[in-house]
Amino acid sequence: MNAVDTNVLVYAHDPRDPVKQDKAVALIASLSDGVLLWQVACEYIAAIRKLTAFGLSQQQAYSDLQKLRNLWLPISPTWAAMDHAEKLMMTGNLSFWDALVIGACAESGIKTFYSEDFDSSTTALTGVAIVNPFR
Repeated sequence: MNAVDTNVLVYAHDPRDPVKQDKAVALIASLSDGVLLWQVACEYIAAIRKLTAFGLSQQQAYSDLQKLRNLWLPISPTWAAMDHAEKLMMTGNLSFWDALVIGACAESGIKTFYSEDFDSSTTALTGVAIVNPFR
């Protein structure tokens, strides 16, 4: 299973960087075994509010998530992911929200997490491969 971070969803709909937009759209379309993390879905809705000046709307964001919910397995938060996040915060020097999303990946059996926000040390701590799709 694979998952994407909020930044990938945002770039897929943000016209300000066409190169990243094309890469994000291609990645999302290629993930037949995608997982939609609850936290990522919530962060996406919050992030789109800041991009209304660029033609993005809350209604469109909810529509985007509806499409993904029909294609990808939804993963809701668990106490095990919270426990995993606590350990990651202590050993990996991650923020709470970053630790929680990576903890959810680890607890859900996600093999690859696509994000531009993490480095390779996170992979060593969790076994979840972190891939920056924009490099």
